[in-house]
Amino acid sequence: MPALSLTTYAAEPTSCTPKSYEMALKYQQQSAEIMALQLQTYRLATERLAQKIAKASPASKPAVVLDLDETVLDNSALLVRDMQQCHDFTTWDTWGEWEKKGQPKLIPGAKAFLDFANQHRVSLYYVSDRSQDNKSYTLSTLKALGLPQVSEESVLLDTGSKVQRRESIEKHHQIIMLLGDSLADFAGIFKNHKPSTEQRQLVQAQQKHFGDDWFILPNASYGSWSSASLDSGNLGKIAR
Repeated sequence: MPALSLTTYAAEPTSCTPKSYEMALKYQQQSAEIMALQLQTYRLATERLAQKIAKASPASKPAVVLDLDETVLDNSALLVRDMQQCHDFTTWDTWGEWEKKGQPKLIPGAKAFLDFANQHRVSLYYVSDRSQDNKSYTLSTLKALGLPQVSEESVLLDTGSKVQRRESIEKHHQIIMLLGDSLADFAGIFKNHKPSTEQRQLVQAQQKHFGDDWFILPNASYGSWSSASLDSGNLGKIAR
């Protein structure tokens, strides 16, 4: 083997930290299991919504509130591209351009659920932390995907906390269902970067909501859990 010069060695790429996201992105974008979970979630949400509609008074003006990214929209193409270019997508410095020019796909099951709600005259609100400055682009994206009830009034972007935006909806509607991929999409108690152990305790305390009026979509790509420590239990004490 020829000797490796110092100049050649210096030009060799260093390790690519974002490659650590690869397994999660494979699961999120390519696995049949993630599709099954998404379809399952939206099917159960549709069945539960039908039950709620049957009991709702027209005067209550029922509404469904949904997050967008990784709940209705699949943005994995951007995340995979950044990872392949050894760029850490969790810095979100490529996200603004994606909002403007990206072409996200739909999460399986999302459109059928939204069409069902629309056909039964349930108001739909899309509450997302996408940039308000890019709202016209987000509206165009949602309309191009054929989603119902997309308007300036129904798409509420990052103009305040999600709690505040949900409260503004509740002034005129009864929110009968919430859908998201992050716990903060459901209640303010999950905000403020609480550790995973505390988040899990809160889920236990709020478990009556899940599968009733709260439906959560799986997202292995990013989330507040990403900084949590792993636990090997007692096995960590066993010598190899």
